[in-house]
Amino acid sequence: MRKSICLLAAAALLAGSLAGCSGNGGAETQGTQTTAAAGGETTAAPEAGNEETTEAAAPAGEVKKIIIGASPAPHAEILRAAGDVLAEKGYELDIKEYVDYIQPNLALESGDLDANYFQHLPYLESFNEENGTKLVSAAAIHYEPFGIYAGKTKSLEELADGATVAVPNDTSNEARALLLLEAQGLIKLKDGAGLTATKNDIVENPKNIKLYEVEAAQIPRSIDDVDVAVINGNYAIDAGLKVSDALAIEDAASIAATTYGNVVAVQEGHDKDEAVLALVEVLTSDEIKGFIEDTYAGAVVPLF
Repeated sequence: MRKSICLLAAAALLAGSLAGCSGNGGAETQGTQTTAAAGGETTAAPEAGNEETTEAAAPAGEVKKIIIGASPAPHAEILRAAGDVLAEKGYELDIKEYVDYIQPNLALESGDLDANYFQHLPYLESFNEENGTKLVSAAAIHYEPFGIYAGKTKSLEELADGATVAVPNDTSNEARALLLLEAQGLIKLKDGAGLTATKNDIVENPKNIKLYEVEAAQIPRSIDDVDVAVINGNYAIDAGLKVSDALAIEDAASIAATTYGNVVAVQEGHDKDEAVLALVEVLTSDEIKGFIEDTYAGAVVPLF
């Protein structure tokens, strides 16, 4: 599952063009590389090899490795739980944690990863279009409801005229934030704006809300400086925020909830590889569904 590309020379340009999706100025990882194995223990991972994988259990005594990139929460946590089940099938998950939305796709395209698990499909498609990459979804696993969380103002009813609202500044996530604000009656978007909405599509703004556009990962750090903030589910989890604390969340039947499922992404042509199929089978199993529901209490919702 390796192929060479010429992305390294363009890395700086890519980081700049996609700064709205970066969680740490394009920093590659948090310095953590973990291996999910039986018992859920976390150990230093060995270096990646060039091995092939099979969906069924590997031959006796042979362990096949799947190198996968993920954001720390909830994706890496879910993968560690999946690693316990995959170990029984003869697979070892080598999990590399990333704190931004750029590097895990570049690493996948270059062949440094076999798969990644951190993004929704609209972001993946946007990344491909902007960067000429050829990454595809192998399966949608879960969605994380966007929430509106209190900053200086403790309820939506108390929002004053001219209130400041923090929203993600990347294209797909900002549209999702705007749809949630519209669902709460705070703004109105022009007809048909939908999942491509931008601030220029706001046609009614009765409270004269001022949008503070900031990198998605940084919004929890800015929450005390704004009246309210619209935060991605995974970053809310990272910040210790609970769905029960949100002033409003996406409805499970909303267009955003049904569109923004987080996917396992792979290189084009590898979505049916036996190792990928084995990974997806485990991630969509009853064991992992139970883990997600028990662990995240509505902050992460299985799509299977």
